[in-house]
Amino acid sequence: MTRNSWFIAIGLIVMVWIGTAVVYRALPDRVPTHWNLHGQVDAHGPKALAAFLMPTVMVGLLAFFAALPWLSPAPFKMEGFQSAYGFIVIVALALQGFIHAVTLLAALGYKFDVTRSLVAGLLLGIGLMGNVMGKVRRNFYVGFRVPWTLASERVWNETHRMAAWLTFGVGLLGAVVALVGYPILALSSLVLIVVIPTIFSLVRFKQLERRGEI
Repeated sequence: MTRNSWFIAIGLIVMVWIGTAVVYRALPDRVPTHWNLHGQVDAHGPKALAAFLMPTVMVGLLAFFAALPWLSPAPFKMEGFQSAYGFIVIVALALQGFIHAVTLLAALGYKFDVTRSLVAGLLLGIGLMGNVMGKVRRNFYVGFRVPWTLASERVWNETHRMAAWLTFGVGLLGAVVALVGYPILALSSLVLIVVIPTIFSLVRFKQLERRGEI
């Protein structure tokens, strides 16, 4: 991660902690913690847990992301895409913060469709992360890590360039579909993001293998 990425990531976490502390007294003793796909609350939890679990998870997540480059083995070092990696980390943390904000707003009595909001936020976050996938170099932790991409740097690069456009487009379109009232359909679009790059990498690897280019 770059220095700017660190500043932004830490700033996001600090903002979430401050925001949580500000609204904590106004929260009810039992806070909604889960909604079904129809937007109905189906689980509650104590307000201390609901208020501070996600901010704590965000701290742990940042520590985990910080450790991954150090853990990468020599042939798969992550130094070559630190800017893209930092962007992915920031979006992942922002997504966690968004989920937390939606939960707190619902607990405070604001009326909106939680399921639509969460699904739209999730797909938007995935789309934004996908937008930089073409800059991600071969590694064990980030990207489409299937046997054929890990076995060939060329297949990795071609797959991720294609997947960047696919993920960005599906993510943005899925977010819109969720907001207009079809969250289940929007979630089902995630299958495309997984299946299409996987099939592409297999087919491309076999093509190159038959030509003797691998």
